[in-house]
Parts: sequence; C-alpha cells; structure tokens
Amino acid sequence: MKKYFCLLLVWAMCFMAIHSSNAYDFSATLTKAEQGDATAQCNLGEMYYKGEGVAKDYYEAVKWYRLAAEQGDARAQVNLGSMYLYGYGVAQASTEALKWIRLSAEQGDATGQCSLGIMYFYGRGVAQDYTEAVKWYRLSAEQGNADGQYNLGHMYSNGRGVAQDYAEAFKWYRLSAEQGYAEAQFNLGAMYYEGYVVVQDYTEALKWFRLSAEQGNAYGQNHLGFMYNYGYGVPQNYTEALKWFRLSAEQGDAGGQCNLGVMYEKGYGVAQNYYE
Repeated sequence: MKKYFCLLLVWAMCFMAIHSSNAYDFSATLTKAEQGDATAQCNLGEMYYKGEGVAKDYYEAVKWYRLAAEQGDARAQVNLGSMYLYGYGVAQASTEALKWIRLSAEQGDATGQCSLGIMYFYGRGVAQDYTEAVKWYRLSAEQGNADGQYNLGHMYSNGRGVAQDYAEAFKWYRLSAEQGYAEAQFNLGAMYYEGYVVVQDYTEALKWFRLSAEQGNAYGQNHLGFMYNYGYGVPQNYTEALKWFRLSAEQGDAGGQCNLGVMYEKGYGVAQNYYE
C-alpha cells in the first residue's frame, strides 16, 4: 500500500517556564514574606503567578519576586527575569530580563542557567550566540535540569554552537526523557524510529512517542498515530491511529491535521468523508 501519511520528525526547541516549587499555605507564607523572608517572598510570588491559594495576579507576583530577588534569591531572580521577558505584570523588557536571569545563573541556579542559555540562543537582550547558549545549557544539564539536558541535546543534534554529534544528543535527550520531559521523549522516540546512533527499534520508538503523547505533546500524538496506522512496533489499529491524529490535529499540528485528513479521505477508522 502506498504511504500517504505525513511523518514529520521535528527537533523542537522549547522556551523557558517560571521556576516553581510545591504548593504553600498562603496565610503562613504571607506572614513570613511580610517579615522579609526571601524564600517566602519568592514562594508567595509563585502563588500569585499560578493562582494557588489566592487569585492569580501577575502584578503581585512581580512585587514579591522583586523583593526576594533584591535580597539575592536566585529562584526569584530567574522568575522576575521571566516576567520581564514575557511582559507579565510589568512592561516587557528583554534587557531587564537578561539582567535578572544572569544574576540567577551566576549563582549556579540550574533554571537560571538554562534560561540564560535560551536568551543567548534566541538573542533576547543580547547578541545571539550559540556557543554561549551551549555553555549555559551544559552547566544546567550537568546539574540534572531536564530543560537544560533537552536543550543541550538539541544543540548537539543540530550542530549549533558545537559539532553535530547524534551520540551526545541521544545521551542528553535520554537523561531528560527519563525525567518525564515530553519534548525529549518525542525526540528520543524519533532517534529510535530513524536509527540515529542506535539500532532502529520501532518498539522503543513507540514507547517514547506514547510517553510524550500522553503528556499532550502534539508531535508525539501525531507520531504515535503514525505507528498505529502502519503497525510499527504495535498491531495495526486504525481506530487508535485516528484517535491520536485527532488529538494532534486539534492542537494545530500540521502533521496531525494532514494525517487526520488522509484518514477521512481513505475511510481508515472512520466513515469516508471527503468534506472532512
């Protein structure tokens, strides 16, 4: 049978998220924060940022992050930097974002280091510099940060700021994937699917695509659907293929949309429908 389906192996690059911790008791945290405790101030900022125990309020989040950051709290510094980067609760300012993220990174905070690498990767508030990006990703990755490990793997797989090396990419993707990082799980699955530096193994590819897909990763969902459609590493099942293509397509993934269209065109797992 001719293969009409779209398999798009995407080596994704994600951007930074706010450094977060566990949920806290709002009243107790507020009391400590008002007494000047930097850790409590940062925690309170996170509660306002996420709307946990209190109504979500980016302006209050910035206020408390700033108080903690000015005391030298590395977690608050990267969080404040991220607020400036995205313009949450404060006017967007890449230069100010860079300032706070760098302060965090230079204290050895793994999230700060990864975030500083991202600033260099995209040239946000600083000249784009892949070599510097690799430096900071590596510092983060070597501390076990899943984001840093994933991003370092990305640099090796694409040869940016470092010589292309699929073996190194595989190493860092696996470390990140084993911590549950969805994008790394997808990329690890892609390496098993293609046989990059490992023996091609559809069963392993399926495993990692599924882990990624179950976390809502659109690429993982599309590729898991592809595996079911052709019976790669799993018995062929058009109904399951349709399910995963649809989930991917509904997130706007072009590959998922293409493959869902083919399912309707051919009547695989669903009544044939040219309009769909």
